[in-house]
Amino acid sequence: MKKRERIKRKDNVIFFPGVEERLKDKGLESLQNKKYNEAISFLEEARELDPDHDDILIGLVLAYFEASAFEQAKILAKELLHKGIGDYFQMVDLYLTVLIQLHEYQEIVSTIEALFDEKEIPSEQYDHFLTILQFSKKMADQRNPMMEEDVEQVEEAPLRLNLFSITDLNEQMLLISSLSDKNIRTYIEEIEEYLESESGNPFLKTILLTILKEQEINKEITLKKMSIQKIVNPAQLPEVREQPKEKKILEELAKNLESHDPMLLENITALVKRIFFISYPFELNPENETAWAAAFHQLGQQYLGMETEVRQLAELYHALPLEIEAATEQIERIEKISYPNI
Repeated sequence: MKKRERIKRKDNVIFFPGVEERLKDKGLESLQNKKYNEAISFLEEARELDPDHDDILIGLVLAYFEASAFEQAKILAKELLHKGIGDYFQMVDLYLTVLIQLHEYQEIVSTIEALFDEKEIPSEQYDHFLTILQFSKKMADQRNPMMEEDVEQVEEAPLRLNLFSITDLNEQMLLISSLSDKNIRTYIEEIEEYLESESGNPFLKTILLTILKEQEINKEITLKKMSIQKIVNPAQLPEVREQPKEKKILEELAKNLESHDPMLLENITALVKRIFFISYPFELNPENETAWAAAFHQLGQQYLGMETEVRQLAELYHALPLEIEAATEQIERIEKISYPNI
């Protein structure tokens, strides 16, 4: 005979068996749908009923993080680490990510140095943690109190990012991401130099542009990407995730794939977003969105080892084969330029 679940009580309110599971499922579903505050509400209720449930606790950390409730995420992530809940190194990674958002670089240094002292870091993650450690030490040093004469020197010679001297992409990304809540005008000349250079990574250039836009930098800047040069004004650029052409392409793809092959649609959507993020804010040619949708559909099938026929896709999307081929060449060219560096 199956053992009955114990009825839970809280403040004289009776909760029937399985309530915490339903709350957990609703919370994780809300998290997946990017309704982060709703997810927090469900998962916090579930946690009260089942305070040691791994999925509830890890989901709650992620929901806190995505809702920018970094202090709550930090406290809970640290608690999970101490309790040994979840995969240890994945939890460490999550904890460090939260600390980066809070700019608690000394805590990051202490945490990673303790890991190295224990000599238990998996070999495949050694370089990853070493990169974060080196970056955090630099940031911690910059934040240390300075003598008065040092302050005068900084006023005469502003801090530099040294983007060209850092060769590790992860370290570059961490450094650039840390600029989001700083006054980026301090580094504007160096950033302009990077955006105009041939050697700058197109992915990192997009991140820099989005930060310039967020901080309302209203000036003309020369941008060079993929051998194309253009004068842009960050304050007047569209949002990187709200590019009209990208939206129309995704709508075309959903119309043809959503009902009968959602997994293929998910993979192609990721490719579309990646290409438009890298090429932002340049306009991609040809202009016809349906040709682009067909090209992404074709490449998505090829990447998954599926047979593809341009003629059939041309009929499905009402696009010209020549335009589909032109769009395909563009996508492959962008992938070739960016993929080895990302």
